[in-house]
Amino acid sequence: MKNKILLVDGHSIANRAFYGVPLLSNSQGVYTNAVYGFINIFMKVVEMEKPDLAAVAFDVKAPTFRHNLYAQYKGNRSAMPDELHMQIPIIQEILDKAGIQLLMKEGFEADDILGTIAKRRAHQGDEVTVLSGDRDLLQLAEENLKILIPKTKKGGTELETYFPADVEAKYGVTPDGYLQMKALMGDPSDNIPGVPSIGEKTAAKIIQEYQSVENAIAHAAQVKPARAGQNLEEFQEQARLSLTLATICTDCDIPEDVSPFSMDNFQNPAFIQVLKQYEFKSLLERFLPKSGMAEQMSLMEEQGLEETELAQERQDLHRVQSRAEWRALCQKLEQASLVAMEILEEGETIQGISLCFEEESAWWVETSVIPWNELAVQLKPIMEKEQIRKIGHNFKEEYRAFLPYGVQPKGVVFDTMIAAYLINPSKDTYTIDELSTIYLGEFASSEIEVLGSGSKKMSLLDLSPERRTLYAASLTQIVYRVYPKMKQELADKGMERLFYDVELPLVEVLASMEQIGIKVNVPVLNEIGHFLAGELTKLTETIYDMAGGPFNINSPKQLGEVLFERLGLPVQKKTKSGYSTSAEVLEKLNPLHPIIGNILLFRQLGKLQSTYVEGLAPYIHREDGKIHSRFQQTVTATGRLSSTDPNLQNIPIRMELGRQLRKAFVPESSDFLFMDADYSQIELRLLAHMSGDETMIEAYQRGEDIHRLTASQVLGIPPEDITAAQRNSAKAVNFGIIYGISAFSLSDDLHISQKEASEYINAYFQQYPKVKGFLEECVESARERGYGVTIFGRRRSIDELKSKNFNMRSFGERVAKNMPIQGSAADIIKIAMVRVYQRVKREKLRSRLLLQVHDELLMEVYRPEEEAVRRILEEEMTGAADLKVPLEIDIHTGENWYEAK
Repeated sequence: MKNKILLVDGHSIANRAFYGVPLLSNSQGVYTNAVYGFINIFMKVVEMEKPDLAAVAFDVKAPTFRHNLYAQYKGNRSAMPDELHMQIPIIQEILDKAGIQLLMKEGFEADDILGTIAKRRAHQGDEVTVLSGDRDLLQLAEENLKILIPKTKKGGTELETYFPADVEAKYGVTPDGYLQMKALMGDPSDNIPGVPSIGEKTAAKIIQEYQSVENAIAHAAQVKPARAGQNLEEFQEQARLSLTLATICTDCDIPEDVSPFSMDNFQNPAFIQVLKQYEFKSLLERFLPKSGMAEQMSLMEEQGLEETELAQERQDLHRVQSRAEWRALCQKLEQASLVAMEILEEGETIQGISLCFEEESAWWVETSVIPWNELAVQLKPIMEKEQIRKIGHNFKEEYRAFLPYGVQPKGVVFDTMIAAYLINPSKDTYTIDELSTIYLGEFASSEIEVLGSGSKKMSLLDLSPERRTLYAASLTQIVYRVYPKMKQELADKGMERLFYDVELPLVEVLASMEQIGIKVNVPVLNEIGHFLAGELTKLTETIYDMAGGPFNINSPKQLGEVLFERLGLPVQKKTKSGYSTSAEVLEKLNPLHPIIGNILLFRQLGKLQSTYVEGLAPYIHREDGKIHSRFQQTVTATGRLSSTDPNLQNIPIRMELGRQLRKAFVPESSDFLFMDADYSQIELRLLAHMSGDETMIEAYQRGEDIHRLTASQVLGIPPEDITAAQRNSAKAVNFGIIYGISAFSLSDDLHISQKEASEYINAYFQQYPKVKGFLEECVESARERGYGVTIFGRRRSIDELKSKNFNMRSFGERVAKNMPIQGSAADIIKIAMVRVYQRVKREKLRSRLLLQVHDELLMEVYRPEEEAVRRILEEEMTGAADLKVPLEIDIHTGENWYEAK
């Protein structure tokens, strides 16, 4: 019986995958990019070839017969990167768990093993495919033995197919001729010497004429060019040695068997478990499209089980079906020491609450059985009893659900989503399902997987009561079980203080801010909109006049034609779709034609109109006239908060028209005013503290103008003689240094030559040598440890520092310099938020915290409490960190946000 056989060169494909996929790591810091890339390439070939048998060959760390012949064989190869080396055993483990045979033999390379089995099987009549990134294997090609070579094209992987005819078409020689060619030209990657002065083209011509190395040596006097013939004569033994080294052994003493293969290999529990272990979520979804509980339900349906039988399969998960059952559960809850809870919502409608207070049992209570207002009030004694410790996943949603009913949760001791974020802040998602995979080794069902997404999205209400119970109750059971493991990991990483003193109490602060919201003066917003519309109309006419006629200003294609064809401006950059009209390109063209400045202003005003005038309107609640923005605590790798629905942190304030938008944000009533407190130069103060630079520290302690001082120090001019322009240049350098600014970027910012910019940066570091030393230490420390760290222990992985790509490595160095400073600033503003919130709450004031924007806090202040709140902001914000320099804030008040800023 004829079989289709797939043979894979393990190290070759792993190496290709490693360099083809950006460096990735899981939550445990284990690198996984080569594994991920390997499996994807393997599956691409499997789906294309549909093999009956499969095996993967790997090299072993032992000398081969080639090393015994030639000690310098592969002697010039650099060592395999550690990041790749540690992934080879993982690839082998995953393949083994999928039942795919691994082939290795001391004294031989993977090529020899592949060559032996490939030739043996091909001669038995099987159809053989060999997958490798090494073109050495082209010498094996036969009519029923093809070689597949992966190649990157247009950002994806394509496979080149080589039968004998394909080898001859590409290289002009047969597969054996390709081997003879290689012996003549040598191979620097394997340190095969070949014959001096014979390259690929010359080698191809020689073999086309003489067919073999031996025959070419016999006719060396006739070989053209003459120099090649002379060298062939002189180095004939080296040519013969090279031929032996390049020849793949096809008669190794290895077993006959190659294991059977089918797609079922990727369905077995051992394979799925190892994917869970290494957190390959996308691969799990690929191999188990119906995964976890969804898969369990589907299987039960296929087996004809009823819903009641489905529920009986999980007797640890319960559904409350009456008020009597609910009262009994509340009595148990009142005696519990630890309760995990999860409130499930769809839109803004609460569907129910899931509770777990013992590992073996969890409960689901639906609002269709008991309305949420009743549940919330009845849970009040439990929620406000500090001795009953509460844990959850994104507990901010629990605060938001309880606060409107006068229930103030107390005793909240853990949030698994926040903990997961601190442990690995570079991830995109932190679902309960992922925690189950990482900490329990179980692939559960997250909201997205169970309920679907996009066109396949389901509602909780689409599920039967039994299924809802299985889904909802299991969530809190997972949270309950992962809690001790995550708590220990935070301790192991030295982030307990950051978690318990900063991030966890901040959850309540953010919930409060979201619930309160900020009022919008709609007439003022509309007035700004009308003004912007008028300005855009005027600008449009001006641009049309300058362009010589109307066109779509928002169309990059039409704008490019106007600028570079009609007006003849110099082309800066072209893309596949035409001329580039990016902001960067327009800024360079700005001095050349007045139309450019108008186009830039048109874009700015257009964004203000669409994003912040028209864009804010849908978020204004009809009931209270407020915007209730959501504050995201687990998005940025530096620890900064972000704002969504809408993003109030991005309202542009550098241009006056952008600042005017703040006039539309007003206090809830005339009983209140706004008070805005903003840290002064917090990142530069942190740079002074962390670097220990005496000049900077003394300047801040004396209250000097740091930018004027820097200009004075660098330029050698007395401070009183520094011009505004010189101060602005120093300011650009001061803040640019924090972000690892290059001479190229600084020259662009200050409109000076790169040479001048480089001299300015060098002079800066001469005046502040400890700053230079500190930044270099940040990079070296991050390179050694794999992460940057703030003064409060926050970590951020910086894998880019180990990249072979120069640009990626340079990016990593900039991140390593900036992260400790920017992250520490983020920590400080969070500490300040918590302290201000708790102080206001403790003193029972009516004033409240509304917004946080970067280093700024906005308070809605009850007018009789103005002095008290000013004092709280001064004391708590300046006391948020103990630095070698004072933390200073600027405080302003006003009838709207614009006036307060």
